[in-house]
Amino acid sequence: MMLFWELFYTFFKIGLFGFGGGYGMLSLIQGEVVTRHAWMSMQDFTDIVAVSQMTPGPIGINSATYVGYTAVINAGGSQLSAVAGSLTASFAMMLPSFVLMLIISRYFMKYSRSSRVEALFAVLRPTVVGLIASAALLLMNSDNFGSWGNAPLQFWVSVGLFLFAFIALRYLKWSPILILILCGAFGGVFYGVVL
Repeated sequence: MMLFWELFYTFFKIGLFGFGGGYGMLSLIQGEVVTRHAWMSMQDFTDIVAVSQMTPGPIGINSATYVGYTAVINAGGSQLSAVAGSLTASFAMMLPSFVLMLIISRYFMKYSRSSRVEALFAVLRPTVVGLIASAALLLMNSDNFGSWGNAPLQFWVSVGLFLFAFIALRYLKWSPILILILCGAFGGVFYGVVL
């Protein structure tokens, strides 16, 4: 029962202070579930992020769902209690945003031209960029990219796929879905044949 309260409090706090959307929340989620509470390993968290990106819906809520489930399973809970854990974490993640949007929507149109509101948004923009950059750096670890010393082939393939995806998206204006399919197919074939 204590785990459910911890899940609720942790994801409520992340939902309350996680500016910048799901990608901005990833570093906060990782800090809480891997480092602080040790509910899972970094490898498990990386897998959860990958599944959350592919699953329809916001990545922050998807991550909360999977983390809640995995945390309860890793604590020795049953499948049914793990589902309750995923519901608890998801609800806690959504609740602050829902309440804040109800409050903000009531006053935003009235005060949107206020210098204080504009100053607040000017402060939040670099914060959001920093949180998203932190999430990108968090995912650029040896579990995802390999390492120069231990797995140089995996490292260079990962860097090549990253550069291909960046160029195809930024300069060639290809569809992100096409890029994901091509990178996934190449990675699957390459790692299936070579490694």
